[in-house]
Amino acid sequence: MTLSLTVSDEVRALAPGFTHVAVEAHGLVNGPSTEASSALLDDAARRLAVRLDGRAPHEDPHMAAWRATYTAFGSKPSRTRNSAEALARRALTDAGLPRINVLVDLYNAISVAHLVPVGGEDLDLVQGGMRLVRAGGEEDFVTVAGGEETVEHPDAGEVVWRDEAGVTCRRWNWRQGPRTRLTEGTTSGIFLLESLDPVPVAEVRAAATELAELLEKFSPGVCVTVREPWSAA
Repeated sequence: MTLSLTVSDEVRALAPGFTHVAVEAHGLVNGPSTEASSALLDDAARRLAVRLDGRAPHEDPHMAAWRATYTAFGSKPSRTRNSAEALARRALTDAGLPRINVLVDLYNAISVAHLVPVGGEDLDLVQGGMRLVRAGGEEDFVTVAGGEETVEHPDAGEVVWRDEAGVTCRRWNWRQGPRTRLTEGTTSGIFLLESLDPVPVAEVRAAATELAELLEKFSPGVCVTVREPWSAA
């Protein structure tokens, strides 16, 4: 069954230049990071360095647009960075990008190479459809702190992705909760690539197509669908 993804009118009004492209995959094979997935992360870091040409990630026009949007819903973008900027900063350090598992490595590589936020959710763990909304402040966000599960609540007005059970990602694409994350047991996933003006829709679609090709390469026999871009414009 295809997962429904909806964007509220409040979010559309906040970011009229918002676009997302979803990649849905069934029959995935995941596992610990490999030499091949690690090499993709290293290559993504090299592609990023060429793209930035000496600039800091936040100086890229796309990252600047995300910072402005974060400010518009009350978040401090220098403290809670969008996922693409946070990964890009790590990619440019000596430590480099983290190795999580194969599926996460693949979408992190695409995020860094294209400098676009990308998230991945386990479809079998999502309850109902997913909605991008402005939070009321009472929603549950299950996370882990100090090694123990804890429940947080988003700020009122904060943009969040949520399903029927609660928030799956806070501050739009800042921090994903562990409840729906991709694990080594994941076999079905939804990958969401998100962009704002001035990134052309065709560029996001190209990044999604590249991710789909990687999923097919690393999970032979997988069924992958790249959905048509959704735009708030």
